[in-house]
Amino acid sequence: MLIRIATRKSALALWQAEHVAERLRQLDEIDTVELVPLSTRGDEILDRSLQKIGGKGLFIKELEVAMQQGDADIAVHSMKDVPAEMPEGFCVAAVLDRANHADAFVSSHYDSLDALPASARVGSSSLRRQAQLRMMRPDLVIEPLRGNVNTRLAKLEAGDYDAIILAAAGLERLGLQQHIRQQFATEQMLPAAAQGVIGIECLADRADLRSVLGKLEHAETARTTAAERAVSLTLQANCQSPVATFATIAGDRLQLTALVALPDGSQSLRDSLEGPAGDAERIGRQLAALLLEQGAGELLEQAAAADG
Repeated sequence: MLIRIATRKSALALWQAEHVAERLRQLDEIDTVELVPLSTRGDEILDRSLQKIGGKGLFIKELEVAMQQGDADIAVHSMKDVPAEMPEGFCVAAVLDRANHADAFVSSHYDSLDALPASARVGSSSLRRQAQLRMMRPDLVIEPLRGNVNTRLAKLEAGDYDAIILAAAGLERLGLQQHIRQQFATEQMLPAAAQGVIGIECLADRADLRSVLGKLEHAETARTTAAERAVSLTLQANCQSPVATFATIAGDRLQLTALVALPDGSQSLRDSLEGPAGDAERIGRQLAALLLEQGAGELLEQAAAADG
């Protein structure tokens, strides 16, 4: 079987696609794996916030078109970039074992968030990160930051920011972990749903592919990902909403925590729920319902209005 992988052209996306390719090449059913690098609107439009141009789905639309047109068989994504509601005709066929889930503090001059002086400039375009940064340090000046990992690091080195916040997993995958000054504990900064998880997408009707790709599925990560994405889906949150969620499994029990906040950090709701790991999606829906009862819907409406 030949598998063609649609991927973005960034260094991190190519690393992730090649990582999946290596895993696929180890399977008896696979003869050849090829990468099909594509440019996406999300990569091309860097002068406006993702929320303004349509959300992180812009990073995967072109890859899905390539699959629909028969130019690629699968697409490889950072699962935190994949909308909670999959487009009709597509599915996530497998998720690999989760890498580092944490957000990382990166700075040329300061060792931690606490070490930043008052009114320091911190780069992040994520409303989730902005909200939690402001909850910890309301004095900071949070400024937009777009581009791939190396572009963001270059802007930091140029002195545009005193610090930036990046996903630890991305830095580690690119061999750039030396830039990490501090990793945030989940008590400080909850990650995005499925942060650190690589997912493989294909057409839902490709049963031949799905059976092969399923061999790469990591069972525990599949459950934590299902729980976290169920929170986002039930809250009707998009990839840029100020929503954070993180699940862990110990034995046969799943512990899930979620946060909804205003981007300015002035209001937030946080709650947790535990249950059988086999009920991951249900636990996610229940936790989201609890947050909605507490007013999460109103916070998300306010956040959307403020950004719009």
